[in-house]
Amino acid sequence: MTQVSIIVPVLNEEATIHGAVSRLRRDFPDCELVVVDGGSTDATVELASRHATVISSERGRARQMNEGARHASGAILWFIHADTAIEPEALGQIRAALADPTVAGGGLTLRFDRRTPALNYLAWTSNARARRLHHIFGDQAMFIRRTVFDSLGGYPDLAIMEDLEMSRRLHRRGQLRLLPATSTASSRRLVTHGTWRMIAFMQYLKLLYFAGVAPEAIRARYTAGPRLLPNRTPRAARTRRS
Repeated sequence: MTQVSIIVPVLNEEATIHGAVSRLRRDFPDCELVVVDGGSTDATVELASRHATVISSERGRARQMNEGARHASGAILWFIHADTAIEPEALGQIRAALADPTVAGGGLTLRFDRRTPALNYLAWTSNARARRLHHIFGDQAMFIRRTVFDSLGGYPDLAIMEDLEMSRRLHRRGQLRLLPATSTASSRRLVTHGTWRMIAFMQYLKLLYFAGVAPEAIRARYTAGPRLLPNRTPRAARTRRS
């Protein structure tokens, strides 16, 4: 059977990493499992090393995934976020899809760990986008044929949107398949900021990317969150200081 290497980029994930890697080891025992740490200051490395090979990398998801790929030996590279849960049927579907030499890679069907109208809508539109526009994002557990990955030079070294850009480049090399097996993503950040607001915010960030805004600037905007205006000092506090 074709060797599959699972690569998990992490940074300060001690709350989720033990459950994530132990689940991956249990469900996919014949896969190589590589965790790439970007400089965690908590117990992430210690917890991950109980179930996986852990390597260090410069911080940044693209750099971490590329470093993981350099250490991996599989003919199929499978990139999984630490806060997603993968349906066990996914592995067989990936191997079957890549048995077709015209397929360069793909992803899994997205769902969220909570069910609300907004989250259901986001999952549906994300899956429709992957089928029609061939834009696959990291929470869909992207898998890539190793030879194609190497020929592209790995993920582009971008501060953000590296998964979007990678899927666009992959589609120029071959077919991308969206598989029926699910990748269940955490809805934590979406719910914290308001799901509908985050949906609009993410579309805004993609528009910035397609308009040519520097990924570093988009990353800074993403980190700041979906606020409309910068934080301002309350009027009472300004009055007291004056």
